[in-house]
Amino acid sequence: MFVKSGDKVRVMTGKDRGKEGTVVTAMPKQNKVIVEGINMIKKHTRPTGMGQEGGIVEKEAPIHVSNVQLVDPSTGEPTRVGYKIEDGKKVRYAKKSGEAL
Repeated sequence: MFVKSGDKVRVMTGKDRGKEGTVVTAMPKQNKVIVEGINMIKKHTRPTGMGQEGGIVEKEAPIHVSNVQLVDPSTGEPTRVGYKIEDGKKVRYAKKSGEAL
């Protein structure tokens, strides 16, 4: 998967198209990511235990990784990700600018 936690991404399709956010969690087995402030859902919770309130909680839902693109740090534009070997290590780089991520 080309996206990792902490990466800045832009949503390319769906109801949140054009919005940017930071990846909170990457789930490679499901090919999904959770992006901060994107794909918000309302979850109805029941009060459990002492001191916890019930009610409606807004939280981020996972979004498929094919619907997001990494934002190039130098230009601020969405870009595809490439891989190359430098000094025996696999390094991600932005296809538009060629800059290492």
